[in-house]
Amino acid sequence: MILYLTTMKKLILLSILLTPVCMLAQNRYDIVIDEIMADPTPQAGLPANEWIELRNVTAAPINLQNWRIGDANGQSGPMPNFILQPDSLVIVCTGSAVSAMTVFGTTISVTSFPSLDNDGDQLFLKAANGKIIHAVTYSSGWYKNELKKDGGWTLEMIDTKNPCTGSSNWTASTNIAGGTPGKRNSVDGTNNDATGPQLKRAYTTDNSTIMLVFDEPVDSSIAATLSNYTIDAGATLISSATNAPLFNAVQLKTSSPLNPGTVYTITASNIKDCKGNSISTANKAKVGLPADAATGEWVINEILFNPRSNGYDFVEFYNNSNKIFDASKLYIANRNSSGSISSIKPLSSVPYYVFPGDYIVETEDPDNLAMQYLVKNPDNILAVSSPPSFSDDVGNVIALNFQGSAVDEVKYKDDWHFKLIDNAEGVSLERIDPSGISQDATNWHSAASTAGYGTPGYKNSQYKLVNSINATIEVTPKVFSPDNDGRDDITTIQFTVTEPGYAANVTIFNPAGVPIRNLVRNGTLGLTGYWNWDGLDDKGLKLPVGTYIIFTEIFNLQGKKERFKNVIVLARQLK
Repeated sequence: MILYLTTMKKLILLSILLTPVCMLAQNRYDIVIDEIMADPTPQAGLPANEWIELRNVTAAPINLQNWRIGDANGQSGPMPNFILQPDSLVIVCTGSAVSAMTVFGTTISVTSFPSLDNDGDQLFLKAANGKIIHAVTYSSGWYKNELKKDGGWTLEMIDTKNPCTGSSNWTASTNIAGGTPGKRNSVDGTNNDATGPQLKRAYTTDNSTIMLVFDEPVDSSIAATLSNYTIDAGATLISSATNAPLFNAVQLKTSSPLNPGTVYTITASNIKDCKGNSISTANKAKVGLPADAATGEWVINEILFNPRSNGYDFVEFYNNSNKIFDASKLYIANRNSSGSISSIKPLSSVPYYVFPGDYIVETEDPDNLAMQYLVKNPDNILAVSSPPSFSDDVGNVIALNFQGSAVDEVKYKDDWHFKLIDNAEGVSLERIDPSGISQDATNWHSAASTAGYGTPGYKNSQYKLVNSINATIEVTPKVFSPDNDGRDDITTIQFTVTEPGYAANVTIFNPAGVPIRNLVRNGTLGLTGYWNWDGLDDKGLKLPVGTYIIFTEIFNLQGKKERFKNVIVLARQLK
């Protein structure tokens, strides 16, 4: 009997030793999402199904039971009891796709498999204990191939030992079938990460919460260490936490509310990425409380409406104020054939702050823009999917604020270009003076050839602040009622200059920034004088009550110029 029990114990022990041990508590990046079929049509060769592929990069088998796949809109049902062996692959898809995908390799299904967006999505892999193992935010730009990003080809990870680098570690499959489900990626190779993370930007979610965004996932424990961050302008930080699922963002809390109108600087030090690379030097990012833009504060500064045949339109904006603006709450638009504002698009899909004196550019393809022109700061270029179109001869570019009000509009014409340019294709129109009138053709000029015919994201090659003169403009009364009752029926615009030889233009704008009355054109001035406005537009029609802007430009032949903006309220007496 004793001999029998001893033998049984040996057999049981031998069985345990020969049975693969499945890891129960996994570390981040033990399993990675290494291939994504987000847009299966038109088919290049693979079935028209969406799926992802997982790879176990460890030396131990891992049971995927109750693991889940998710995106920004939710997560799948649990995975079945399945053991993924070391250095092995498994295809994950919806149940209806299993039969088609099993032909290519081991396949498991989940209920509520995420619908993968063609242009980009955020995917995450969550273990049974709720821990995020891997996450990736892909975009159509990751294909690095104009043909393949239109569908039928997968995105493949190049180096699965380097899972948190982002776009530089992904590209379109080179397999003629369109992808490599169930087998090693066609682009598999070494892609070492020797660069530390960089702090890209910061924004606020309320008046005491600051979000920092890094260019890659960071070590979550180090990034959550409060002593790694400092802030200026009298603010004090009291807590820090790393945000899942991408772990490329850190939330900071301040001890008291931030002051409106103040620009703060956050400094991040000692932060490491998932490969252990450290920030080489302290990284800084500006932050503050954003405000909404008003007329004259957020201006259209450069327009490329006639790109080269292999290029795209772009529009540059300039923060001509002391405010902070959030590009995700600013919009670009055009006008349709009936003259209505159309094709409205936000400038950014995520919070992106534009500080006083900053430039940003919207375009459909930032990489293409960088091939066409000098781009000094790629972070200033914002990709807008399917942006408004602008014709090659005449069109409207409109800037809208968060309330949907047009804060700037330019109705450009191709004859605004410098007359000696034989071919204006690929030549942008640059605003000369950001504070000058948007619809004044003399305030626009073709970008200089020495600047490559465009300056997206930085000061225009034709930029000039016109020399000011000693002049004053006064409007009285500031509230008038042109109803012919003999009381305040007109408003008077009085001017004073200190030397002769000046002329003036006076234009009245409605609240949307559209010119409605050209009151004076190239009128010669004495040392003092005035003009009257009767509250009518250029067609002699009565205007609605409201606030109007009287824009006066005084200039001489020596290039001196002064511009004035006066607010006037048009009211009517109640009968």
